[in-house]
Amino acid sequence: MSLLERLNNDMKTAMKNKEKDRLSVIRMVKAALQNEGIKLGTSELSEEAELTVLTRELKQRKDSLREFSNAGREDLVNKIQTEIEILEVYLPEQLSEEDLVEIVKETVQEVNASSKADMGKVMAAIMPKVKGKADGGLVNKLVQQQLS
Repeated sequence: MSLLERLNNDMKTAMKNKEKDRLSVIRMVKAALQNEGIKLGTSELSEEAELTVLTRELKQRKDSLREFSNAGREDLVNKIQTEIEILEVYLPEQLSEEDLVEIVKETVQEVNASSKADMGKVMAAIMPKVKGKADGGLVNKLVQQQLS
């Protein structure tokens, strides 16, 4: 089942169950997917493009969560946390930190990286491998640890 079909089914269920938050997030994701399709000039997005959109939406929510937490807006923090939980349902299972460390070590060896100057090469090689399955900030931190 494609992501769009899954979103449509979940949207119908959310409407029937009167789940306003879930419905709102699903509509937002559908709109983001449609906008990406328009931007790319296609009606069918590849799985990779769908994953890119979901990841972008999740990152925006996490950034908002950080900002609202710093501002002490607990009402908005709770709303954003709910949105994050709903979005995470549509993402692939996240890699554990141990798995990520292993992937980082393999990638460092593949590109023959030896210092922090090679950080860009390592990140360019590793991000396609973990796209949607790991947070970029965590990957960056693990690569820095490995190269130091």
